[in-house]
Amino acid sequence: MKRVITIGGLHGTGKSSVADAIAKRFNLRRVSAGVIFRQLAQERGMTLEEFSRVAEGIEEIDKLIDDTQREAAEKGNAVIDGQLAAWMAGENADLKILLIASVDTRIQRISERDGSGFEQARRETITREGSERARYLEYYKVDVSDLSVYDLILNTDKYSLEAVTKIIFTAIEEFFAKSSM
Repeated sequence: MKRVITIGGLHGTGKSSVADAIAKRFNLRRVSAGVIFRQLAQERGMTLEEFSRVAEGIEEIDKLIDDTQREAAEKGNAVIDGQLAAWMAGENADLKILLIASVDTRIQRISERDGSGFEQARRETITREGSERARYLEYYKVDVSDLSVYDLILNTDKYSLEAVTKIIFTAIEEFFAKSSM
């Protein structure tokens, strides 16, 4: 077992918060597609919406992010979060987790995180997700609405962050205990 956990989900589902908690609890490296994407946008002085449009025409941006996730999975001892994390980690992932939440909840979280208005966050998020969905299908033939790749799916609308992490910690502990037998 490589001790690789992937956390997938759309923007605002809690991937970063959950991945941070998992990394700390299980002493794993954290690799985040979202952090890499935000850094690339910031380096270019662009909003996420603007950078998403640029990324549509430059396949190397996605490839850089996705290769980083693949390499982390191959090395092991990592929690990898991103919409394609489960696919990029492939067979190197021990446990693939998907977080879901309603659109309004996700937009509210993004708006609060980024300090933007709700409507601006909605527009940017919907644009970014549409752009990403199209690129993932074109580049990798991956349909992010296909949930069959996941081992555990959790609706983060239903629980506090503390409860979500508690549920996921239990699942990981049970999985690691079973796998070490």
